[in-house]
Amino acid sequence: MSSRDRILARVRAALADVPRTEAPEDVEVPRAYDRDRSGPDVVELLVDRLVDYKAVVHEVTDVPAAVADALRRHGARRVVAPAGVPAEWLGDAEAVRDDPALSAAGLDALHGVVTGCAVAIAETGTIVLDGAADQGRRALTLIPDYHLCVVRREQIVRTVPEALERLDPSRPQTWISGPSATSDIELNRVEGVHGPRTLEVLIAPAR
Repeated sequence: MSSRDRILARVRAALADVPRTEAPEDVEVPRAYDRDRSGPDVVELLVDRLVDYKAVVHEVTDVPAAVADALRRHGARRVVAPAGVPAEWLGDAEAVRDDPALSAAGLDALHGVVTGCAVAIAETGTIVLDGAADQGRRALTLIPDYHLCVVRREQIVRTVPEALERLDPSRPQTWISGPSATSDIELNRVEGVHGPRTLEVLIAPAR
């Protein structure tokens, strides 16, 4: 008997007393997710979580002015923007549209990226992108070292189940909780390895 056979035999023995069904669709999956909407204001909670993750966050009223100010402070003169990002957001910045698609080297040579988002989750401090016109393909927000993301207040929900109700599972999704960071075996934190070193979020009024 091979090692594989011995392992499978142990699995079968362990599951011998577990009731079986004919097909996976016959299994009832509980969907009583926590949907408690009480607690702090969702915007306040999102800001708190994002700051805790070392993101830079501003609540703004004038998006074009706030984008221009953020880019100026960060020294981001040349940025990439998906096709759906309004031109007025970009102001005087030297903005490159990802059409035709830029190469990885081309994206790396730029100072940052400006996008919108699909939804933001307050409890987890997570921003979700789904490849919509104002967010673009995944490479746009993984290669540049600086990501400036505009989040509208109506896009903020409290819980993950609420976010999932708004998302199309067939679309490509990127879930972002703060700047890219990782730690080695000695727990030394290194930022910017798997994505932007700096995440800046502008929380804007509802449309």
